[in-house]
Amino acid sequence: MQPLEALSQLPVAALRLERKTDVALQRLGLRTIGDLASAARPPLARRFGKDLLMRLDQALGAQPEEITPLAEPPQYAVRMTLPEPIGFCADVMAGAERLLAQLCAKLAAHEVGARVLCLSLRRVDGAPQDIELRLARPLHDAGRILPLFQRGIGAVDAGFGIDQLRLSAVVIEKIPAQQLSHTASSSHKDQFDDLLTRLGARIGLENIQRFLPADSHIPERGFILAAAAFCEPSRAWPGAQPRPLCLFSPEAIVGHGPNPPKRFRWRRMSLTTGRAVGPERIMPEWWLEDENWRSGLRDYWRVDTCEGRRLWLFYTPRNPAWFVQGEFA
Repeated sequence: MQPLEALSQLPVAALRLERKTDVALQRLGLRTIGDLASAARPPLARRFGKDLLMRLDQALGAQPEEITPLAEPPQYAVRMTLPEPIGFCADVMAGAERLLAQLCAKLAAHEVGARVLCLSLRRVDGAPQDIELRLARPLHDAGRILPLFQRGIGAVDAGFGIDQLRLSAVVIEKIPAQQLSHTASSSHKDQFDDLLTRLGARIGLENIQRFLPADSHIPERGFILAAAAFCEPSRAWPGAQPRPLCLFSPEAIVGHGPNPPKRFRWRRMSLTTGRAVGPERIMPEWWLEDENWRSGLRDYWRVDTCEGRRLWLFYTPRNPAWFVQGEFA
């Protein structure tokens, strides 16, 4: 297929022309590259200059065009081939230490840090053994990263020996250089992230979660669970009313009237109301189907019992009944 045949149906804007040139050509009825190529060249050169015809010739291959290729992204991986197979955990850790020092030096030179590392161990029989390490924050500190490989390397089946190690940074993030001073320090944040990393190496970073506020006034929908390593804690939660530390499904109790009962039984305990604060009326989200809110609006009370329990009770005026849904600290 000839270049003109392949490009003839494309709009003239595909030639990377200026906006005013594109508009002027369309007003003349030259809407496609085929229309432009079939038009007389001298009038086009007089009206639009040589740039228009140069772009057309470059697209059709009649005139060369210089290009600047994109630079290859840096590869953050190092490898070590051993003259003799190894199989002891200490030997593999020593090899990983040498590779990690080289990799971290390269990461630090580019002001980036690794979030996910993969240590590939090739056995002499060709079977690969991969150890993935996920970090709570980007790091290029070999001293902090190396101990985290201990658990994974200890579980490796070396078979008849390992003859090659390859360490790569699978996921990287920028770590811009910072000015250090005696007044600014992020040691507490770093220590917390290191703790998350150590725990995550054992149970998985996704299993260490924190609560984050959600855009809902319904108590059980007012929060979400997110992996602590991949989100920042919320400094302020919406709403001025306190919420219980422990929230559970509503549990029915015996009560009459809109005010909290003086005495009631809950979870096989006889409790006496000492102080009650409320009501806080919460309406259901009518645009969402929720079986638990079919009883309509709720009036919530914070009840301190004489026995020491601090409970969150609610009353449903539409279908009169009392429930316990939470417990304060």
